[in-house]
Amino acid sequence: MEQQLAELKASALARIAAVSTPDELEAIRIEVAGRKGSALAELGKGMGKLPAEEKVKVGKLLNETKTAVESALDARKAVFEEAALNVRLESEWLDITLPAPGIRPGALHPVTILQKEIEELFTSMGFAVLSGPEVETEFNNFDALNIPADHPARDMQDTFWLEGGHLLRTHTSPVQVRGMKRLGPPLRMIAPGRVFRNEEVDPSHEHTFYQLEGMMIDREVSVAHLIYYMKMLLQGIFKREVTVRLRPGYFPFVEPGFELDIQCLLCGGKGCPVCKQSGWVELLPCGLVHPNVLRLGGIDPEQWNGFAFGLGLTRLAMMRYAIDDIRHLQGGDVRFLQQFA
Repeated sequence: MEQQLAELKASALARIAAVSTPDELEAIRIEVAGRKGSALAELGKGMGKLPAEEKVKVGKLLNETKTAVESALDARKAVFEEAALNVRLESEWLDITLPAPGIRPGALHPVTILQKEIEELFTSMGFAVLSGPEVETEFNNFDALNIPADHPARDMQDTFWLEGGHLLRTHTSPVQVRGMKRLGPPLRMIAPGRVFRNEEVDPSHEHTFYQLEGMMIDREVSVAHLIYYMKMLLQGIFKREVTVRLRPGYFPFVEPGFELDIQCLLCGGKGCPVCKQSGWVELLPCGLVHPNVLRLGGIDPEQWNGFAFGLGLTRLAMMRYAIDDIRHLQGGDVRFLQQFA
């Protein structure tokens, strides 16, 4: 029986090693190590016929053979299971970093969100939303706004000049000129849009950005009207109280002119790159419309007056959403924009 066990063990291990499919392996298991009718089970039945002195030795050898065969079966089975798992994983593999299938939900740009809110605010107060071309004439962009060719204020706006006396508009004020000529007084209007300046790009400056300018022309308009509408504007934008300061400022198209600054909402006035370490951000130049601008717009300044203001939508979005670098808004990074979905 010892010889039979040795031969059975060697044969079984060789067959197990050479098997190529799980079904073949299962057939060997049933034939060699099954509970009923297997080779090891039959040899185990013969134990009763052995002399007492051989039972212990043969029983130990039988157990060792059974253990070796079952270990080989388990090891080979594990190989087949791993191979099957690898095939399944390969067929069912999914890159979880890829976007989900189907149409992805879109999102408005933060500047667009802010622009729409401001438009809704001003239309509720009787203002019209006007637009104009981004390629403008020199007259509409400068001369009609009391900035003639020899005026030093032109040097403050690094302009992209085109052929034929045209340029990329440096502000949306030309829309005010067009609005005065087309609609006449009384007039309430805002003009949001994209503007261009040859700026050196840094965390708070871009060559392409967005502005929104507004104008109100009526009889006996005063600085009090201006302050009221600017407060309404800031409350609508930031949805909370903000710290502002009003200081004298020079702009050729208004007289008197003011600079309305807002305390930096990113650093709380402590100083950061966005506010140039000053704690304040120039937010809103404003003032009463200069009589020359009214005349060039076809309006009699003896009969009408008004106020005008302008603000940077891009910079407002930075304040609103705590964005510390203006280049994020122009970079086109979808991951950045998805935050506003």
